[in-house]
Amino acid sequence: MKKKWKLYVWISYINLFISTFTFGGGYVIIPMVKKIFVTQKKLLQESEFLDLAAIAQSSPGAIAVNLNVLVAKKLAGIPGIALGLIFSILPPLVILGIISTCYNAFAANPYVSAALTGMQACVAALIVDLAVDMYRTILKEKSRLLDALPVLSFLACAFTGINAAILLVSGSLLYCLALYMTRRRERKVS
Repeated sequence: MKKKWKLYVWISYINLFISTFTFGGGYVIIPMVKKIFVTQKKLLQESEFLDLAAIAQSSPGAIAVNLNVLVAKKLAGIPGIALGLIFSILPPLVILGIISTCYNAFAANPYVSAALTGMQACVAALIVDLAVDMYRTILKEKSRLLDALPVLSFLACAFTGINAAILLVSGSLLYCLALYMTRRRERKVS
């Protein structure tokens, strides 16, 4: 029982820490959670983590909260859901409450403006790092179509202005269709 309580306290602390000190939204939190739960503590396999990250991204709501809740549930069950949720949303609520109360002082402060500008560069770097990690995982699948889809989607989004959601859905459907056709052909050969 004591071991469970230690896990609950640790999950609460980690969610509170990540949520308090990670700026830039959900895509920035993914590498942070991966670093702690997969790389440092080895509580999750990378494949498990990527599955949870995919579910968090496709579920309604904030990616950061979804991911923290899913990871906490995986490690601590039903109590993990409550802990992940509470300690993921508490810091932003407090920070936004303080900022909204003192908005005029923050908006006019050149140091705050400079810090936020600097954070934009860090957020961009973290998102690029996440994209590279995810693409490396895709390359391990040894599928030419799956290897090409991210590149083709990027080019289509960047140069044609096609909505990213349309590209995501059409790419997913195309991959599922290709996978279905391949497996159907393999069953006929067997």
